[in-house]
Amino acid sequence: MAFKIIAYGVEPYEEHLYGELNKYGYELTLVNDLLTADNGDLAKGFDGVLLFVNCLADRANLEKFNEFGIKYVFTRTAGFNHIDLQAASDFGMKVARVPAYSPNAIAELAVSLGTSLSRHTVYTTGRTATLNFQVTETMFSHEIRKSTVGIVGTGHIGCVEAELYKGLGAKLLGYDIFQSEFAKKLVEFKELDELLAESDIVSLHLPYFPGKNENFVGEEFISKMKDGAILINTARGELVDEAAVIKAIKSGKLDGFGADVLTDEARFFGKDFSDGSAFPDATIKELVELYPKVLITPHVAAMTDEAVSNMISTSFDNFNTAINGEDLGRAEVQLPEPAVK
Repeated sequence: MAFKIIAYGVEPYEEHLYGELNKYGYELTLVNDLLTADNGDLAKGFDGVLLFVNCLADRANLEKFNEFGIKYVFTRTAGFNHIDLQAASDFGMKVARVPAYSPNAIAELAVSLGTSLSRHTVYTTGRTATLNFQVTETMFSHEIRKSTVGIVGTGHIGCVEAELYKGLGAKLLGYDIFQSEFAKKLVEFKELDELLAESDIVSLHLPYFPGKNENFVGEEFISKMKDGAILINTARGELVDEAAVIKAIKSGKLDGFGADVLTDEARFFGKDFSDGSAFPDATIKELVELYPKVLITPHVAAMTDEAVSNMISTSFDNFNTAINGEDLGRAEVQLPEPAVK
């Protein structure tokens, strides 16, 4: 009998990939909605669950899965903060992720946001879109090759971003607890305060550990940044205190903020509030309204053909490895997770 997998958060445009990449012959059920407090019952009768970012794999849902006899709760993302690891451990469940699906996809968006804000491209095209072709002082900008880019977190994604900016001629600084030999070829490692003081663009590529590094970027962090700098977050929204960013944008301390992630983003990402319906967070609404100094994308950095294909195929490989009792290696997520200092 085929191993049965239910996959939550599958967009219609990617459904065909699940069939094309299903080399193990799994019996698949694809659910367009993310896992919520209301649709966990759909997993009854399945052997494994495959999640996506912002799925609600809390204790309540994991307890339900345990009652269904499910012992494999996997995510096709690198991040895993949407899974209650303590609960999974209590129920004896295996949790696996996709450590690297396409660092290029995330890095390219980070660079796109950084360069767009640096050149004030969105401001400018917003004016020409209304047939206003006047040149203003705001359109004056620095060249990237004369800029310093600070990358906080120099893993796979951070290193790819460094390579991209290096190709544009920028000076690269890096901060990380672990300084790989490969990263040392791309960036000059600095203490965090030094990086912040010298960088025109600061880009975050840190993992998020619930209860350990919320609001890693707050007022104190921003106060140490270079005046008029740009902040980019394509890591996890909870790393940044958005209220502090709003204050910094309004004061001119920051010239721009670009993000593909926001705090508790499942409340609004994937939903349409353009009809005037009530938005659930006044702070986030105020942040978005600072456009075009603030550019927000709804967690789409990984939405490339290569990244999505790698997410799915690696997840299928993970299931096959686990079913056969083999070592999942870097893909397996277990307690305890180290704190970020």
